[in-house]
Order: sequence, then C-alpha cells, then structure tokens
Amino acid sequence: MFLRGAGVAITLPLLDAMQPASAAPAAAVPRRMVAIETNMGILPQFFFPEKSGKGYSLSPYLQRLAAFRDQFTVFSGVSLPGVTGGHAAEKCFLTGTPHPERGGFRNGVSLDQFAAEQIGNRTRYPSLVLGVGSEGQTLSYTRSGAPIPIERSPRKLFEKLFLQGKPSEVATRVEELRQGRSTLDFVGDQAKRLNQSLSPADRQRLDQYLTSVRELEQRMHSAEEWEQKPKPKVSVAPPEEIKDAREFARQTQVMFDVIKLALETDSSRLVSVFIDTTVIHNITHHGNRPDVLAELRGKEEAQFDALASFLKGLSQAKEDGATLLDRTMVLYGTCMGSANSHSNANLPALLAGGGFKHGQHLAFDTQNNYPLTNLYVSMLQRLGIETGEFSTGRGTLRGLEMS
Repeated sequence: MFLRGAGVAITLPLLDAMQPASAAPAAAVPRRMVAIETNMGILPQFFFPEKSGKGYSLSPYLQRLAAFRDQFTVFSGVSLPGVTGGHAAEKCFLTGTPHPERGGFRNGVSLDQFAAEQIGNRTRYPSLVLGVGSEGQTLSYTRSGAPIPIERSPRKLFEKLFLQGKPSEVATRVEELRQGRSTLDFVGDQAKRLNQSLSPADRQRLDQYLTSVRELEQRMHSAEEWEQKPKPKVSVAPPEEIKDAREFARQTQVMFDVIKLALETDSSRLVSVFIDTTVIHNITHHGNRPDVLAELRGKEEAQFDALASFLKGLSQAKEDGATLLDRTMVLYGTCMGSANSHSNANLPALLAGGGFKHGQHLAFDTQNNYPLTNLYVSMLQRLGIETGEFSTGRGTLRGLEMS
C-alpha cells in the first residue's frame, strides 16, 4: 500500500490492517539479509573476545553493541578458503572466489545475487547494491562474475524508493526536497485519512515510521548544506590528516537509515553495503605505535557505533508481532584479519538478527581456519533457499542454529 502525491509514493510498512483475517502461513514470513563489508580490516585485539561460548566477555568493540548481545553471534578463526592477496580480497567477501590476486581472475556470483535469483522477484527491487565512501568497488557480482555498480548517495537511494511519476514531476519534487520540503508534505491529506481508519496500534506504527522518514530527510538536507558551503581558508600548510572520522560515521549512519526504510517497506529484502575506509589506509599500517593505534581505534569505534544504531532501528521496527531485526540477518565483517600485515586469515565477522540462536562466540581454529562460506550456506537456508553449498562452503556453519 502507498500514500501518493504528485511525483511521490510513500511505501507503507506492513500494518495489521493489511493482513487477511486468517493468520499467514509460516512460509509467508519475510526473511531479509544485509551484508556489510568494511575493507580496511579491524584491529583484532579490540574485536575478538578472549573466551568462547555464551559466557564470553565483550571485547572493546563489541561493547558498542552491548544492547544486542543476545541478538548477535561473533566468530573467530574463520576465513574464505583460498582468498588471498591482501587488499585484492575485498572483491571476494560475498563471493568466496579464491585467488583474486592472480592474473585473469574471474569472480563468481555473490551471496546476495545468488539469493536474488531465487527470491528477488518478491519485492520491487530484487536487491540493493550500495556503497559508502567508495569510488566504484562493489560487493555484488552476477553469476557470470560481472560487478554490479553501487549507489553511493543516500539521497538518490531515498529518491529511488519514494519518488515516482512523470520526469518533470520527479524533477520538481527533487528540487523541493533539496530546499528542505518533506515528501510527507505531498501525501499529507492521504495520511490523515488513512490514520483515521487505523487501529491504535497501527496508528502508532505509522506515526513512528513517518517520523523516521522526516528525521532522515532532515539529516540528509543538513548534510547537503555542508557539502555546498565553502571550506575556510588557512595560511599554514595542511597537516597530514585523513578524512574526519565523525563525518564518515555520519555518512554511514544516513545510509543505514535509508536501508532501514527500504527493509521496513519491503522494497527489497537483499542489501549489500561496501564501506570504503581507504582514507584511513595509512594508519592501518600502525606498526603498533600507541598514538596511531589510538587514532585508528577511535575511527573503528565510530563504525561500530553506526552499526549499533542500525541494529537499534531494526529492533524498534515492528512487523506482524516480530521486530525487523528478528527477520533480518545483518552480516558485518572485513576481508582482512590484519590490515597491518595484509593477512586474509582470521577474519573479524559477526552475524546479528535473522532468527538464529545468538548470544555466543563461536571460536574456530586460528591456525586452520573454518570456512566463512559455510555461514553463507546457513544464511541462504534461513532465507528459505534450498541449497547445501555455496562457493567453497560445503555445509552449514557448525554451532549456529535457527531459533
């Protein structure tokens, strides 16, 4: 169902009023997946817990996700078999295709696109292929190994989700949005009429959803204003400084906010996000210098804060008696276990939500790593796709059970 205005269509979340009188069968429960890679590694000493099992103590980075301890599983001792080459491995995070550093390398199909072939026709957009701060890298590849271009602009993604109509109408709405007007202004009368016909629970859900739409628009508008303002001039030489980590985290958060709306409206159930942190490449080669480690840790903590905010948004969104996080698998990881040494072993990774039995640290052999691609098989099966293998994965991940 939509709220419509000139050149605008607001997709609504699933409300009780939209449900048939009889309960939907279990097979109709929508399952979703968001796969996120940050490409410059994560400091392993601040990510991996010391003990395994359910009684582990949260590491410094996982402390940022403490509110969701029982809703995620952290992995150690995992890697992608045969995926080597340091930075070259970033293109294989969702494909698991071995040896990207070799000449003539041809990638395989990515996890999200494998799933899109099976269930992508259930939503308006079979998948959303996104990036933050990237000039062109992607996590998503077709079955023939062709890269799928990313969308880096949260605003353009927002427009894709909510603006439609004649080209002239869309152009007008885009300009009005840039001037600070809300898409909700165009559908206000319809929203009021709909609200009068809903139950108290549905009215509350609709109000929360429309509030999140308006708040996101305000954040995007604020970010665009800063882009247009000239930077101050100084008479001294520029310091050897990288991009402001706070600004980077804010861009990431805005993208996460749009993704949450896309999931909440069931516009797509499959999302990949490539987070390019190349701007901090120089300090990932920290040489264990305390001052550089402290700087890098601060930037990485900001990434986990953005992830925590994303998980919070998903946990607060309700859908047919469940939360969006209950029905959405969020994979977060990196292609390098240590950016300092360009190692592709012992990859930091976690999986949140999606209807698994979480709250644990699954620790595998750090010398003889367990295939991360087995996790991908588990994720595909949770999406309802009947398969026993994917890429180098030849079974589901040991120790991870569905709830």
